[in-house]
Amino acid sequence: MGELSLAKACLLGLVQGLTEFLPVSSSGHLVLVGSLMEVPTTGLAFELLLHAGTLLAVVFYYRVAITEIFRALPDVVRHPAAAWSEDGPGRLALLIVIASIPTGLIGLFFKDEFEGLATSVPAVGVALLVTAALLALTLRTWPERTRMGLGLALLIGFAQGLAITPGISRSGATIAVALIAGIAVERAARFSFLVSLPAILGALLLKVLDGGMAQLDPIAGLWGFNVSFVSGYFALAWLVKLVRSRRFFWFAPYCMLVGLWALLSGSSFAG
Repeated sequence: MGELSLAKACLLGLVQGLTEFLPVSSSGHLVLVGSLMEVPTTGLAFELLLHAGTLLAVVFYYRVAITEIFRALPDVVRHPAAAWSEDGPGRLALLIVIASIPTGLIGLFFKDEFEGLATSVPAVGVALLVTAALLALTLRTWPERTRMGLGLALLIGFAQGLAITPGISRSGATIAVALIAGIAVERAARFSFLVSLPAILGALLLKVLDGGMAQLDPIAGLWGFNVSFVSGYFALAWLVKLVRSRRFFWFAPYCMLVGLWALLSGSSFAG
């Protein structure tokens, strides 16, 4: 992944932790910060380890909901129709599985194309502008629906799959789609972060199977992981408070400004 000092690994871990949950695209910011520091591309293995740190933050923050889902799994397997009909952890588990299908398909078949964008600062700028547009749409109050259905779960999973693109915020895309579809703000945030768990785990597994983790500096990776976990947990807690207060769209101007800056200044980052 190129030579990374511990200080730079920790800085990238901090960037990952703060931007993974805030709707500003962690992968896009890693590209921009790496370019500003004149660090060679960190490699997907290092970035995935940073994602693993924030994954652990989600598990810890939503540990009660995750425990309830696992307890409901035996009943879901035995009686899926009954679990689907009730608005409880069983239905939530099924929705997560459904949403993970388009995410997984996009990751499997378009992984190489999306990885190639990680070296293009102008491409990150365009993607951040798309994120800004999605966030701006949440400024409007949309008619609320009582529960999430199969079609919406698939749409959220599709949005999460497209967020493989550096600059497209995963949390921004999934929460925005849910809010526009009328899902209550706190439920939208919870589903967004819970559905990220299988996506990140799947990406880590694919990278391990590809042998990509062999390129990882274990010391730098460990420090980056720890920093991303701690900073990610506090960023997640803060974002949930912002979502509850309906200030999610506040991040749209930031994404627009950074996107324009990256797009216009991209040539200066090259080399």
